Amino acid sequence: MVKKRDEIVEALTWDLTTIFESDEAWELELKKLQKGLEEVEHFEGHLLDSAQSLLKITEAELEFSRAVEKVYVYASMKHDQDTQVSLYQEYEAKATQLYAKLEEKFAFYEPEFLELSPEDYKRFKSEEPKLEQFSHMFERLLAKKAHVLSQKEEKMLAAASEIFGAAAETFEIFDNADIKLPMIKDEKEREIQLTHGNYTSLMESKERKVRKAAYQALYSNYEQYQHTYAKTLQTNVKVHNFKAKVRGYSSARQAALASNFIPEKVYDKLLEAVNKHLPLLHRYMKLRGKILGLEEDLKMYDVYTPLSHLDYKFSYAEAIQKLQEVLKVYGAEYAAHVEKAFNERWIDVAENIGKRSGAYSGGGYDTNAFILLNWQETLDDLFTLVHEMGHSMHSTFTRENQPYVYGDYPIFLAEIASTTNENILTERLLADTEDEKERFAILNHWLDGFRGTVFRQSQFAEFEHEIHKADQEGVVLTSAFMNQLYAGLNEKYYGLSAAENPEIQYEWARIPHFYYNYYVFQYATGFAAASYLAETIIHENGEAREKYLEYLKAGSSDYPLAVIARAGVDMESSVYLESAFAVFEKRLNELEKLVERGVHL
Repeated sequence: MVKKRDEIVEALTWDLTTIFESDEAWELELKKLQKGLEEVEHFEGHLLDSAQSLLKITEAELEFSRAVEKVYVYASMKHDQDTQVSLYQEYEAKATQLYAKLEEKFAFYEPEFLELSPEDYKRFKSEEPKLEQFSHMFERLLAKKAHVLSQKEEKMLAAASEIFGAAAETFEIFDNADIKLPMIKDEKEREIQLTHGNYTSLMESKERKVRKAAYQALYSNYEQYQHTYAKTLQTNVKVHNFKAKVRGYSSARQAALASNFIPEKVYDKLLEAVNKHLPLLHRYMKLRGKILGLEEDLKMYDVYTPLSHLDYKFSYAEAIQKLQEVLKVYGAEYAAHVEKAFNERWIDVAENIGKRSGAYSGGGYDTNAFILLNWQETLDDLFTLVHEMGHSMHSTFTRENQPYVYGDYPIFLAEIASTTNENILTERLLADTEDEKERFAILNHWLDGFRGTVFRQSQFAEFEHEIHKADQEGVVLTSAFMNQLYAGLNEKYYGLSAAENPEIQYEWARIPHFYYNYYVFQYATGFAAASYLAETIIHENGEAREKYLEYLKAGSSDYPLAVIARAGVDMESSVYLESAFAVFEKRLNELEKLVERGVHL
């Protein structure tokens, strides 16, 4: 039975008193910030009065942002540990409102700053040496200048932001709140309600009839409402293309990637390398069919069920020991931080009634890098702990080595630290066991992770780019057009006939990431870079490790490609991608040999 929050032993909960000693202390800080933000009205219109004014207002904005972040972290984590507590529902709402007020009060900053001439910028920096610490932040803002409109036009676009976001919001509400999915039968022949929440576990069922029923029931919904889903996605794509056009970008992709200073070449190199190596995915699909006894009849609803029958369990204590052994590869400094995370209760471990589902690494510049888990003692849980610890160590090293202005990192770099840990864990687990059934389970887990992250997210990225290009060229994004496009891509990627898997043509309709504006490709590049880095850290000398730690410490003090280059990865080349696919092939070869020996039986 799942316990109530107050029944969880303290050692398995995070210690949020390190942020605020009490709720009363949080409430006092909230009131202080609410009052303080009401008193910054006089800043607007005066940012560029002098070098000293630029410094004063910049420091004030960052100080408020830092303080509001701390307030929000406490409120959101208190809410996440038990979402049923009305007090913390209220706290999170108030913290969110405070963030909105912060953005409102300093909305003038960027448009005013972009009126700064090159001559005045140079003069200001010479007159006030303290401005030098913000040079990279200023450079990033100035790089947008060619794509920023007049203040009147910018205000019009800002005023229309709610309208621009309506398609994505409509999709979310329709898909999550209004749609009621069909009833199906589970493994015990019980009638259950299919939901987005239980769909994944049903697709992992050992019973094929359950997988098929869940799959067909889910996609019957997307077939029924395909025209509505097409309209919301089409509208969202039009918003992306419209914004890119009015800002002077050649495409929505260029505009989206420019926000993180990522050249389009990175995107193209990814898709080029993935398409080149699709025969590896086809081999894995054939092997999956063989293991499942479906060599001539493998369907898309057979792609997610685990192939191993091994019940690979880890207690939390065993997981801690394994994680600490694995992450020693980074050296004493990293290991000390990991030990601190366990000793100082950064981690909320156990599931309890009302607790937010899933897992994450969170926190702010002035807090510990907390981790939320819902521990179930599975192999997946071990990988989740190692993954989230990667995020937390990235955050910790960044915050210890960078000032607040550069004390975070872009999403393009975020998944690299976490998945590098996963890859190193895989290497260690394989090195530590000679048991063939354990090796089979570990290899299956890693290959499925690679398939779902590198191949699948690249498929999404290819589809996303094609529909943006099509709309830009005047093609109407009807459901028929997107069904045909998606079905063709899915057949190309998986090697499974589109005609024999008719439901999959509607999958585009259920993917929320297609509303995120060229976001998904970063999962694939991140996993591939992590695979490359894990190989170099494990198999090369200590220099690779030291370079990796430099990347962890850099935060956003430089452009993303320059930061990851410190770790030895050139993301404009295909070297890291070729290395990742080489690891995939090596592990696929081993799994094939284990199958030949009947280990899967």
